[in-house]
Amino acid sequence: MFTPKYPPQDTAPPATATTPAVHTPAPVQPSAPAPVAPASSRPTVQLTPGSALALAAGGGAVVLVVGTVLVSLLLAVAITGVSVAVVAVVLRSMVKDLNNHR
Repeated sequence: MFTPKYPPQDTAPPATATTPAVHTPAPVQPSAPAPVAPASSRPTVQLTPGSALALAAGGGAVVLVVGTVLVSLLLAVAITGVSVAVVAVVLRSMVKDLNNHR
């Protein structure tokens, strides 16, 4: 495959010295045909209108569920932040009252 292919040697009788011999190389022919990929044994997927509709509905359901989970997490963080702020204000008020009574 990687060895050079030379044109065949000229076997004609030697020409006279008056005209130089013109050599035309022979066309190079491929030694083997190009390999063909084997046919796949897996079935092809074909979407019918019903399956496309089911796929779209499933995708919409996934988006709604993920959105609900993310909003719930954000709400939980907000509620936790507000409760921590309220506790901080109450503790500060208690410490201030404790210092005023001494």
